[in-house]
Amino acid sequence: MISRRLALAAMTAAALCASPAVAEPRLPAVDAVLQPLVDQGLWSGSVILVLKDGKVVHSSAAGKRDQATGDPMRPDTIFRAFSMSKPITAVAMMILYDQGKWRPEDPITRFLPELAGVKVFKGMGPDGKPILEAPARMPTMRELMTHTAGFSYGMGRGYVDDQYKALKVMDAPDGETFIARLAQVPLAYEPGTQWMYSASVDVQGAILQRITGQRLDDFMQAKILGPLKMRDTGFVVPPEKRSRFANLYLLSGGKLGPMPPGSGLFYNTYEQRPGFPSGGGGMVTTAGDYARFGQMLLNGGTLGRARIISPAAAKLMTSNQLPAAVVDKDFTNGWQRLRAGYQHGYDGVVVTDPVKGATAMGKDSYMWDGAAGTWFWVDPERKVVFVGMINQFNLQKLPNHEELSQQAIAKVWPSSQARQ
Repeated sequence: MISRRLALAAMTAAALCASPAVAEPRLPAVDAVLQPLVDQGLWSGSVILVLKDGKVVHSSAAGKRDQATGDPMRPDTIFRAFSMSKPITAVAMMILYDQGKWRPEDPITRFLPELAGVKVFKGMGPDGKPILEAPARMPTMRELMTHTAGFSYGMGRGYVDDQYKALKVMDAPDGETFIARLAQVPLAYEPGTQWMYSASVDVQGAILQRITGQRLDDFMQAKILGPLKMRDTGFVVPPEKRSRFANLYLLSGGKLGPMPPGSGLFYNTYEQRPGFPSGGGGMVTTAGDYARFGQMLLNGGTLGRARIISPAAAKLMTSNQLPAAVVDKDFTNGWQRLRAGYQHGYDGVVVTDPVKGATAMGKDSYMWDGAAGTWFWVDPERKVVFVGMINQFNLQKLPNHEELSQQAIAKVWPSSQARQ
């Protein structure tokens, strides 16, 4: 007899493959807080998908995919996921965890011996030169999976970030070059003592390649994207799908404009297969595809007949992995501020106490977002998967759309444990 969980997953698969001719269900509470952002011209457009108990309970596509042509957003519009690539990379790593290929306490130098000589930046000396010392110990895999290993991203200011830029670490043409360049940059802090949003997830991709002998994109396709039928998710948008690819916009001076030309990941056109697939921010996806991924996490690692990771691995990934001493330092990245009750698992936020964390998401919710406004969370308490897709930068000057959507869902399905 098929299990109740398998039956639920099967219903989810059917729901996400339903004909677009069927009237889309809507949650007025969600429309009330997100639709005005499109109507007021603050968002170019959005695609929102909500699952409850494995069924689609809200599906909306609003605004424009392309402001110049007027082409509208559609449910199958493809978006740049940016950092919402990170949870998918975490699942790739958890597949290897299930296989016994790594353990949280392993030093990362077990897989990347080139980093054995890395130093820690201790500040600038009176002579204007950096003070570099050997770390007290090498960073561990747990720290790599939680942005506490000592790496940075090269997006900030200061000596360490300047070295990332000078050596073009994040623009490396392949994984081996990425690690070779990274080995020349000191850690920003002693491993395990701070939380800093970083290139750690790209390092995970390099480790995966060392362990498996496969590129990250090939591994994901075989082990995650293919089995989950995430047909529009990957690192390339082929010619036959370009008409569904959302343009990228920038909100400046209260007005929307196209993203200006430039170089680097934020300007990637996704026309060619990357030499080094960025597990930290290089993927594209659709709301429907990502909802399948989220439902798999909510199901404990399975969707339909596909078992991606074990329940134990799913639980580990979506449980807090940070010591209180790190959480209490109030580290922030974008909308995400770590705090008591609002902590961090592997490559994503974990809600350990909705009241202490002052969040409307339920206990044990797992969430993350992307640089151009995409966001998602899975809420085991409510059995809800929420996926929101937009396509623009400079959102910090607008209302916090993540909190607005979380509060809207909480109004539909109240909880005694979550902040309403």
